[in-house]
Amino acid sequence: MNFASKQTATQSSPPSCLPWPREIVDKASWLALAESLAKGERELLSLWGETSCVHMAVLEPREPRLRIVTFECPEDSFPSVGRLHPPALRLERAIHDLYGLKPEGTPDHRAWLDHGRWGVRQPCGARHEINTVCDPYTFLTTEGEPLHLIPVGPVHAGIIEPGHFRFSANGETVVRLEERLGFVHKGVDRLMGGASIERAAQIAARVSGDSTVAYSLAFAQAVEAAFDVAVPPRATYLRALMAELERLANHFGDIGAICNDAAFALMHAQRGLVRERILREAASCFGHRLMMDRIAPGGTVVNLRQDNAAALYALVDWIELMTPRLIALFGDTTSLQDRTVGTGVISEALVKQYACGGYIGRASGRAFDARKAIGYAPYPQFAFEIGASKEGDVDARVWVRFDEIKASLKIVRQILDEAPGGPVIGAWALPEDWTREGAALVEGFRGDVFVWLRIRADGVVQRCHLRDPSWFQWPLLEAAIKDNIVADFPLCNKSFNCSYSGHDL
Repeated sequence: MNFASKQTATQSSPPSCLPWPREIVDKASWLALAESLAKGERELLSLWGETSCVHMAVLEPREPRLRIVTFECPEDSFPSVGRLHPPALRLERAIHDLYGLKPEGTPDHRAWLDHGRWGVRQPCGARHEINTVCDPYTFLTTEGEPLHLIPVGPVHAGIIEPGHFRFSANGETVVRLEERLGFVHKGVDRLMGGASIERAAQIAARVSGDSTVAYSLAFAQAVEAAFDVAVPPRATYLRALMAELERLANHFGDIGAICNDAAFALMHAQRGLVRERILREAASCFGHRLMMDRIAPGGTVVNLRQDNAAALYALVDWIELMTPRLIALFGDTTSLQDRTVGTGVISEALVKQYACGGYIGRASGRAFDARKAIGYAPYPQFAFEIGASKEGDVDARVWVRFDEIKASLKIVRQILDEAPGGPVIGAWALPEDWTREGAALVEGFRGDVFVWLRIRADGVVQRCHLRDPSWFQWPLLEAAIKDNIVADFPLCNKSFNCSYSGHDL
């Protein structure tokens, strides 16, 4: 990373947050904002805490732009947003677990990330409570006869992350699914606080390994916004190239895994071949299969050689040849369509209420993509269409992925054709006398990744909040499986492919 240690400030006072100013609001304004979320006038992007305050980021859909507000909590409490707007409930529970701030009026007082195994309560708050007892977790009750419970996880049969799923079923029909997550909590909030910018960038890149490019880009953009850093044009193109390669690899892998859960191993094998070739080209071009730690505040740490560009052209040609064949194989296999069509339906109203992003939201009618809606560089210069459907089932989520594959291939070609020359990282400096705040919203393969941070003048991160799209997708999986059979849960779950690690932080 290339920046100077000090620079004379040229402004009389620091901005509150860039590029979206942060406002401090009173109780009435906080509740008014919560009520507007409940009415669907705005969409919740995130809710997070500090030792003595809570912050909320909302999307103003008509513009669109972000609004960030802060409510100070001198009495260690704040008005519950989840009481009016259910998508906030798990975020509020996480705030209480980590910081000890109580959401007043919340309908759900249960812990979320804290499983009673940390040895301390509210580890990020002003007051810690030593605790070595694991509190029992009370699952919601389901009434009716005859019903039985089927517990699954947190240890699963495959090489996947841990999560507990409790099914209430009537025979094979699922009446209710309740999730219990938090098993891979890593203490990211504490790790970020006090870290240098370089160290914080490494932590961000490891929040969810399959989205390492998206997280690195979001973190870098937040730092660059805070310090008004100019990123070299070539670097913006290389960042987009890495992001699209990450998107392609994950979509191909997911489609194959969905087909595998329907016992269609041929599609899984074919998709695996494509994904593996993408990862190998990524390693050849950028020195890492997942392209981890390739993006830094100010640009990128690697450049793309001419021979690598030629190899990527060949890769795109090959994928464009393979994709129609794989689409036909998926669409023309009747037994596969029988398993995916009409399975795991999510309504348009629900995805809009939860501001659910990515292929899950777009498959149910919420056409939001941060590459277009926010329009960060260099995407406004590219011509591409995002996937869209209103069917909301497993099948629709697969077809949206196919559309995104086509769009990503088109973007990669435009990057290779149009990428300018020049440096890939710019020199920048820290101010001498005040703290900065920055925020960013970046489109990962799962959906939008949000980052907000505060950095001291000496380059130490005071606070960094990272919000994975899975926070608003996991709850919808519970709705998707309702009235489906238990055997269809693997299909529904894989069609969502939410991140455990990105959620558990």
